[in-house]
Amino acid sequence: MNLLITNIKELLQVREPNILKVSGSEMKELPTIKNAWLLIEDNKIADYGSMENIPEIVADETIDATGKIVLPTWCDSHTHIVYAGNRELEFADRINGLSYEEIANRGGGILNSAKTLQDTPEDEVYDQSAKRLEEVMKLGTGAIEIKSGYGLTDEAELKMLRVIRKLRENYDLPVKSTFLGAHAIPKNYKNDPDAYMDLVINEILPEVAKEDLAQYIDIFCEKGYFSLDDTHRLLSAAKEYGLKPKIHVNQFNAIGGVKAGVEHDALSVEHLEVMNDEDIEVLKGSQTMPVALPSCSLFLSIPYTPARRILDAGLPLALATDFNPGSTPSGNMNLVVSLACIKMKMTPEEAINAATINGAYAMELSETHGSITKGKFANFIITKEIPSYTFLPYAFGTNSIESVYINGKIV
Repeated sequence: MNLLITNIKELLQVREPNILKVSGSEMKELPTIKNAWLLIEDNKIADYGSMENIPEIVADETIDATGKIVLPTWCDSHTHIVYAGNRELEFADRINGLSYEEIANRGGGILNSAKTLQDTPEDEVYDQSAKRLEEVMKLGTGAIEIKSGYGLTDEAELKMLRVIRKLRENYDLPVKSTFLGAHAIPKNYKNDPDAYMDLVINEILPEVAKEDLAQYIDIFCEKGYFSLDDTHRLLSAAKEYGLKPKIHVNQFNAIGGVKAGVEHDALSVEHLEVMNDEDIEVLKGSQTMPVALPSCSLFLSIPYTPARRILDAGLPLALATDFNPGSTPSGNMNLVVSLACIKMKMTPEEAINAATINGAYAMELSETHGSITKGKFANFIITKEIPSYTFLPYAFGTNSIESVYINGKIV
């Protein structure tokens, strides 16, 4: 099956295969071809170029993309889309003045979602999660990471991870799985949090590894949740099972989580709404990808990740949604890209790089996804007729996507 797309107004994110991420000033550069063509063979990108030099191609299907832009699908490297129910009542509580921490202290927040998930049959959790996955695919997401963490018991955490595995088996896009048993301390362990860490490390983690249910390990390293000691202990234990860290740090406080992540060779450190000079310095020279979640900042009215400080220090940055029921009930990466420009002062080029090639890197997918590169999987977006790629973040309330292709097939 050959698909040829012609007369593309602009083909974005055209990269050589050795580019796995971009950092600092490199993120201002977005390689493109104007008036382009793109050839898909089976499920891979076969060739591309300028319409001035298009060879004679016999294709099974040809699409005329006059006035339209083609770019790689979004790579969303931080989500929690496997959950049950919602937390709309807490949304009203926040409007009435309660903080995220106050709601959590009253038994809301993550513990609320955990109880709902524990009480919901696995098939129903799958059905709810599959609908969300299909929704974000139509919004342009072509690779995704999903965390557990709304189970907080051995049975419920494994249930979540089995649902993630089933999504990976039933959908064509890459689905990466992260074990986040250390997301919050359950009520029955409130007076003995060390005992809960024992459960996560000694009982749940071995089962996760035995059933090959996750590629990554995560922990919410934050005041009121899990300490630096907890973080070191869990990441060390997970390393024995081959799970690489992708960890929640610096959402509300900077307590050394970034340094801990780098010391354990974390693939990514995620949230980073609060950053100090030490956090910036420790990331320099590391292979760890900083990940920002601006729609979480929007929803909770908390600070945004200081993107300019990170980029001006020569570091890379990825963007992700944090799609979850409590702090970001949206998986719309288009909104994330817009917020990065509007609130974090990233240029459109930086934001698109952060949401594609760098997002792929944060899931170990940048050799196969995240750019228009020969041999990569044919996961791409065709926009509607728009004036330029800057229009994508500019028109933040407009759906500018005409169609989405995963493995060369329309979603």
